[in-house]
Amino acid sequence: MTPDSFSDGGRWFDTTTAVKHGLDLVAQGADLVDVGGESTRPGAARVDEAEELRRVVPVVRGLAAEGVTVSVDTMRARVAEQALAVGAVLVNDVSGGLADPDMIPVVAATGAPFVVMHWRGFLEGGNVKGVYADVVSEVADELHARVEAVLAGGVAPDRVVVDPGLGFSKDAEHDLALLARLDSLLDLGHPVLVAASRKRFLGRVLAGPEGAPPPARERDAATAAVSALAAHAGAWAVRVHEVRATADAVRVARAVEQARAAAPAAAAPTGDGVRAAQPAASPEGAR
Repeated sequence: MTPDSFSDGGRWFDTTTAVKHGLDLVAQGADLVDVGGESTRPGAARVDEAEELRRVVPVVRGLAAEGVTVSVDTMRARVAEQALAVGAVLVNDVSGGLADPDMIPVVAATGAPFVVMHWRGFLEGGNVKGVYADVVSEVADELHARVEAVLAGGVAPDRVVVDPGLGFSKDAEHDLALLARLDSLLDLGHPVLVAASRKRFLGRVLAGPEGAPPPARERDAATAAVSALAAHAGAWAVRVHEVRATADAVRVARAVEQARAAAPAAAAPTGDGVRAAQPAASPEGAR
């Protein structure tokens, strides 16, 4: 519900169109529809609270009335509270509760699952503090500290989902390293959400010899590949723009896992780096 999203800004800005699009996403295989009214792309200006509420609440209400499982993508406690009141079941806060001190008490009081993303500040003016000596260990440590703060604020441990924050204060090599070591995030003991869809690092990977990355909407096949890899690594969910390709990719990844599990033990792959993908437990109330 933004006019300035990096991927599809303005396409779903009207409430009726947005609700229809959400229903289309479910028909394509989405388990949960994430509704946001504020772009978090680098350099995006913040909208005021009243405008964010105007954008988000009617769409959440409309989708929930149709039986859709809805999450609200917001850094504001009041937006989260009102969205939950009209039918959202999960709060997806890219700041992990840092942008609004009232967010954690609101989430704790409602008992909603809470996505805690790795965040180093607003991206106004470009990439903020995107310097790491060891991105995997630093992101894991910072997420652990943030989760501890969320738990101390009253959110139940089985309500917490973690997100490595791909593209947020991170370059392409940082994003790829985090995807390669999702096991380090799973070791935190919470379900992991991967939000790689159409992001800059995929454009870098796909860039031709001239170095020009394809437009965001031409990165869906690459997104589906990341989705399959994330599913194999044990991610709880992937957040994507184009659902059907990713739903198919995840279905194939699961089928391969099931075939591996059914194979005789002597035929199972061996060697360092090979591990069985174990889906993380889903927080109650979200799928």
